[in-house]
Amino acid sequence: MRRTRFSRREFLKAGGTGLAGAALLGSGALAGCGGGSEAGGDDIVFSWGPDDTGVLPKLIEAFNKQSSGFKVQYREMPSDTGEYFDQLRTQFQAGASDIDVIGGDVIWPAQFAGNGYIADLSDRFTDSDQFLPGPMEAMRFEDGIFGVPWYTDAGLLYYRQDLLEKSGFSEPPGSWDELVEQAKKTRQDEGLPFGFVFQGGEYEGGVCNGLEYIWTHGGDVLDPNDPSKVVVDSPESVAGLTTQRSLIEDGATTRAVLQYQEDESHGTFVRGDSVFLRNWPYVYALLSNPDESEIKPGQVGVAPLPVSGGQSASALGGWNFFVNAASEKQDQAWEFIQWMTQPEQLKKNALEGSRLPVRRELYEDQEILNKVPVARLGKDVIIQNSRPRPVSPVYSDVSLEMAEKFNASLAGEMSPEDAVSALQEELSSLVKQGEAAG
Repeated sequence: MRRTRFSRREFLKAGGTGLAGAALLGSGALAGCGGGSEAGGDDIVFSWGPDDTGVLPKLIEAFNKQSSGFKVQYREMPSDTGEYFDQLRTQFQAGASDIDVIGGDVIWPAQFAGNGYIADLSDRFTDSDQFLPGPMEAMRFEDGIFGVPWYTDAGLLYYRQDLLEKSGFSEPPGSWDELVEQAKKTRQDEGLPFGFVFQGGEYEGGVCNGLEYIWTHGGDVLDPNDPSKVVVDSPESVAGLTTQRSLIEDGATTRAVLQYQEDESHGTFVRGDSVFLRNWPYVYALLSNPDESEIKPGQVGVAPLPVSGGQSASALGGWNFFVNAASEKQDQAWEFIQWMTQPEQLKKNALEGSRLPVRRELYEDQEILNKVPVARLGKDVIIQNSRPRPVSPVYSDVSLEMAEKFNASLAGEMSPEDAVSALQEELSSLVKQGEAAG
């Protein structure tokens, strides 16, 4: 069935009317992206985006084989997290979602919990102290725990170690200036199409990238000590977006990154067409799959993101399990979540999917540390350097503004100065509206 496509901004304008917004999108939007029939009996429906690593379908199959009481139906949702979020919110507003367990982004709990869409798991989640503090903190809203972490994420710099060495570079870049130098020289030496690729599209991944440029130059969006205070209009934020824009102007990257999301950027890198890539830990797993990658793990190094006047900082990502508050199968949902977040399943996800585990004990597992370089980096660097995106009950609106202004700055349609000035005004208004509504 062909569906009308709405941008996220168009969705929010239309969807603000609740049921009317859902009706505008049409009944097809309520069916979920993956098709999937309603689960019969005690079976449950589980939603998640596409899994390029193939680990998730195998785990669901393993659960279903050992489960005697019920089965799990996997409903595949859009890979764009903004579209996925909007689709879920439409279903919730219409009271029409038959999804029992939601695989969701680390930024969703405050927005969904504040509207009563997902269940408080505090009474069930009795071993939360065994999980990493960062991912756990993201699951809390007011006095409750509204999700269970499955894996954590942070932005990483992948680089062609073999090609850098051939071009005379013994170490990956520590600064953005060094990245430009290495990308341009190595690209020219090897005749590659690109020096550096990343996610510059107008969507949530573009927000993460833009924030990383601001943070690594010493700037911020909201005051960490007072989230109601917007601080994005600063020389440091301007410097960060200026550096990002200069990557196109200096020839280190291509204007194509203005549309790049995760798939386009990792595809360019694993085909061997780029020297550097900014992406999430999952990419390392693709390197071992000859159907996905033309380069081998031994040719690739992984490093923290460069800095320029600030400290290395990566956007905290990660995916988690939420329970639909309206589900009548919450006991079955919890049984599935418990099984999926046991050390055995988390270890499989790390070894085969290069996804950083969320249980503390697994960072002492030598097999994981030996076989998954991103986990070693996670233990030593990522956990300390990862930073949450602005925490706000109006984050979806805040995200829209950042996505638009970051992309416009990168494209040269707005100067970095104008971009952060506009964000200062618009985010301040959104935060005030959120406080008034609360």
